[in-house]
Amino acid sequence: MPQSRTILTICGSLRSGSYNAALARALPALAPEGLRIVASPGLDEIPSYNADVQGAGFPAPVTALGEAVRQADGVIFVTPEYNYSVPGVLKNAIDWLSRLQPAPFAGKPVAIQSASMSVLGGVRAQYHLRQVLVFLDALVLNKPEIMVASAQAKFSAEGELTDAATRDFVKAQLAAFAGFVDRFGGR
Repeated sequence: MPQSRTILTICGSLRSGSYNAALARALPALAPEGLRIVASPGLDEIPSYNADVQGAGFPAPVTALGEAVRQADGVIFVTPEYNYSVPGVLKNAIDWLSRLQPAPFAGKPVAIQSASMSVLGGVRAQYHLRQVLVFLDALVLNKPEIMVASAQAKFSAEGELTDAATRDFVKAQLAAFAGFVDRFGGR
């Protein structure tokens, strides 16, 4: 039996009806044995980064998210693409976390997923997120990449991932990520 690993999902969308939020919610049922996937604390309570606020002490939502990242064996970002990049709320959370010590993402295995109504599936957001993760010293799984294009045709009106090919591809990434975490990660 494989060792149990806890994987944290961080969703870059605040909208409850988001395809990315729906994709993140689908992950626990698609995970291989031994991979427990849990949602991160919400990003909606994290204030805009301000060094003056940091000087007075890190806000509780920032420290809670940082501790959740530290305690996880790996992290999966599930994010939409906004204006050819990552959403501001996600970048803001990362900016806060980058200032915590010890650094939560240093040496942490990370996978990236995105869903979009476009035919590109969020590829530009993933590219920019990868650049940010280099600075954070995270270990990013390169393949398989999950970019759910034309998401409106792959999710039900209730937000269930119904497309069998997409479900299978996500399962393949999660299996690869489990091996990646076992090889490079842990706490």
